[in-house]
Amino acid sequence: MRHLLSAADLEAAEVAEILDLAEQMALVQSRPVKKLPALRGRTVVNLFFEDSTRTRSSFELAGKWLSADVINISAKGSSASKGESLRDTVLTVASMGIDAMVVRHMASGAPLQVARWFAAQGLGVHVVNAGDGTHEHPTQALLDAFTLRRHFRAQDPGRSDALAGRRVAVVGDITHSRVARSNVLLLTTLGAEVVLVAPPTLLPSGVGTWPVEVSHDLDAVLPDVDAVMMLRVQRERMSGGYFPTPREYTVGYGLTRTRLGLLRPGTPICHPGPMNRGLEISADAADSAGSLVLDQVAAGVAVRMSVLYQLLGGQDDAGDTTGAVR
Repeated sequence: MRHLLSAADLEAAEVAEILDLAEQMALVQSRPVKKLPALRGRTVVNLFFEDSTRTRSSFELAGKWLSADVINISAKGSSASKGESLRDTVLTVASMGIDAMVVRHMASGAPLQVARWFAAQGLGVHVVNAGDGTHEHPTQALLDAFTLRRHFRAQDPGRSDALAGRRVAVVGDITHSRVARSNVLLLTTLGAEVVLVAPPTLLPSGVGTWPVEVSHDLDAVLPDVDAVMMLRVQRERMSGGYFPTPREYTVGYGLTRTRLGLLRPGTPICHPGPMNRGLEISADAADSAGSLVLDQVAAGVAVRMSVLYQLLGGQDDAGDTTGAVR
């Protein structure tokens, strides 16, 4: 694996390999000393042009627990705030001899462009997409799959393909959600059935070509799903009236206390965070016994450790700049 830019880059066998390794990495979290020597001598730069708590912290912990040298750079503290272009910023940092760059950017396609710039300059730096605009967030989809796989395996230990045939509802602001796009790609790769639930105004154009079912009726969908994933209403990305009022959105598409009763017993509830409590998800749902929200957060470190190891833990490829951009 040269880069991780999209969930579409991964075949089912590659996803299974990443998730299986993440199971081993998760054991580190319970150790008194949380260190593995796997990436000693490697340098990882987290370059974030958008605010983040979970993703940035988990990538930092993942790198440090694998003994890599980790450097965090934010747009506010870099020359980008002085007007430097993205190209100049990433090439400047990469020229210092780093091994991997984790990129979060508000522009869709930015990590792919960064990977192409590195290839053109002969720089063997691995790129990980940590979220690009409304496009994708592949490691979030991986950690969501890891969390759900663990849950379903606990229910049925003898079943290896824990997500195959599972019906997963992804609910809310699909239009602005990179998490939704990556989850659709990854869950369908693993054999799950995905149903998107949202008001028409929050469904992207072209959704009819996606390998999913689409519904506008959350109450009709909830009794028949194996898992439900609520999405944050991304008001910072909205420039128009996508719904009349927050109250009306909650009435139509929020996972309220009443709607909890529509779910089958034991149905897991996921949310990529941060949560707008009282808008897309109630406190009752977020803190319920079925909530896997904190499990997702914990999984983020293990999955990102696995991804970094897959990219950097093999034989030294610092001189390999001919690999295709994936």
